[in-house]
Amino acid sequence: MTITARILCLAAALLAAVPAAAQVRIKDIADLEGVRRNQLVGYGLVVGLNGTGDKLDSAVFTRESLVAMLERLGVNTRDQLGKLSTKNAAAVMVTAELPGFARSGSRIDVGISALGDATNLTGGTLLVTPLLAADGQVYAVAQGALSTGAIAAKGNAGSVTRGVPTAGRIANGATVEREVQYALGAHPSLHLALRNPDLTTAGRMADAINASLGGGFARALDPGTVQLELAGRDVVGTLARIEDLRVEPDSPAVVIVEEASGTVVMGANVRISTVAIAQGNLTIRVTETPEVSQPNALAGGSSVKVDRTNLQIDDSHDRKLGIVRANVTLRDLVASLNALGVGPRDLISILQSIKAAGALQADLQLR
Repeated sequence: MTITARILCLAAALLAAVPAAAQVRIKDIADLEGVRRNQLVGYGLVVGLNGTGDKLDSAVFTRESLVAMLERLGVNTRDQLGKLSTKNAAAVMVTAELPGFARSGSRIDVGISALGDATNLTGGTLLVTPLLAADGQVYAVAQGALSTGAIAAKGNAGSVTRGVPTAGRIANGATVEREVQYALGAHPSLHLALRNPDLTTAGRMADAINASLGGGFARALDPGTVQLELAGRDVVGTLARIEDLRVEPDSPAVVIVEEASGTVVMGANVRISTVAIAQGNLTIRVTETPEVSQPNALAGGSSVKVDRTNLQIDDSHDRKLGIVRANVTLRDLVASLNALGVGPRDLISILQSIKAAGALQADLQLR
């Protein structure tokens, strides 16, 4: 094997050793501006419940909706409103998302949520429900048997519930009736919107696109936008090629702390200057063990309760001072704090103190 061949083999081995997980597809970190999902909402009735629906006496809207539905079907119940006492129907809100480029006749999933005092929607069937968008137009119609995935059972002295029986879904439960028009091929100038805006990532995306297409077709306008100039090219085919390109996204150094649950999330770029950390807790435990003093039978008297108090103090004297070196990685930081026996709650206080000392080179966000 020649020296040149050996060098090529070594270069190939080094390239293969680069972790592929560091690079992601453009389609996974950016969206095409102007192409988005649209929220749909509707009001409907679920029937066929096993006595777990709305109480018509308290849920007036359910009663009126039931009467109106029966009138449309040719059944007059206006004269007998006081006799309607069924518990097998429930008023619900129906929600869905209309994806971009959804065509008339395609199917989408819908979510069902009880609106009144129904206790269980399991086994119910949603009647025809128009779904409206923000412009007030009907874009889909939903109907079908819903599934809650919940279990609810009760007896005279107890009950058990798993999941949420008052909410469910219908897979492919709505038919698209109106399309959201968007002529993708008629726009030679398009924008890619980054889901996590970052100048470095936007620049890398533009460089990867230009390297693939062989020209200055892309440029980063700001941290969240990359402009594409595709005049004279097959727009759809070029976008299909672009979205499969791989780039390495960058992100700022951020530490997110949620004090309510004791959750701490640190990014890979978090760095800490050299600091010394000593962590200890003062714990005082008071235990009351009352005792009964029983007098001798010949001495007379009565039994007396005598208090016995046991005090235990833990000042964590065995905790030692630890030093965290400058520019340590996330793995080294976690390992150093774990070596000090630091739990999530204590870690929150330590990170706040390190930030106050100016040694945390990251954005600390408290939630």
